[in-house]
Amino acid sequence: QVQLVESGGGLVQPGGSLRLSCAASGTIESSYTMHWHRQTPENVRELVATITSSGSTIYADSVKGRFTISRDNAKNTVYLQMDSLKPEDTAVYYCNGAGYDYLGTFRDYWGQGTQVTVSS
Repeated sequence: QVQLVESGGGLVQPGGSLRLSCAASGTIESSYTMHWHRQTPENVRELVATITSSGSTIYADSVKGRFTISRDNAKNTVYLQMDSLKPEDTAVYYCNGAGYDYLGTFRDYWGQGTQVTVSS
């Protein structure tokens, strides 16, 4: 069973940066598509960023140009570099990995979330 564990959240001032990490215990297939989602204090959920197995990336308009998603398959880790943070980026950030394992079974894994608070 694969578990995803996020880290790197915290309190940061507007304009600051944070780097979130999502480490998989167990093997996440390199073919999996990985995502970062967030849920705001107002309970609005948003897909923030996606990275495919080939390294293609997609971003929500709200974070485009400020956030960068990357992955290190050898370390079973996905990252979210967040720069120029704004108060509206305050949310719980969740890592999600989805795809087919070597048996052809679809898998959808989620982390427990990490809090990011942007405030002066």
